Amino acid sequence: MDEQYYLKMNPGQVSDFANNQSKDSVVMLNMLKYKVLVPERGMTGKESYTEYMRQATPFFVKANAEIVFYGSPKHMLIGPEEDTLWDDVLIIKYNSVTDFMNMIMADGYPSELREQALEDSRLIHCTPNQK
Repeated sequence: MDEQYYLKMNPGQVSDFANNQSKDSVVMLNMLKYKVLVPERGMTGKESYTEYMRQATPFFVKANAEIVFYGSPKHMLIGPEEDTLWDDVLIIKYNSVTDFMNMIMADGYPSELREQALEDSRLIHCTPNQK
């Protein structure tokens, strides 16, 4: 089976997400695998992603987004040892689905930089468990 890499949003899942009527905050788990080199930019994937984050910061601010965690996984404590760890993990909290959707659809949002920087990624919408 060929390896499949994921860099663009799944339209069906985005539609379901956008129609979510929950008033809860939105937490997005980003799992990132960088390209070794981004030829279009003459940078490593990590450097290019850093540039994406720099250019995306005003959009995060406007969306009232909060970076909860940005770091690198180090040890696989539970799971197959041979699984390759992601390069970085990013958790961002938004006040609402609308804030997130407005951000990614805003004029000038640098999504192409994100795609250029990454070899593979996951973007997972998470919700809090009920107490």
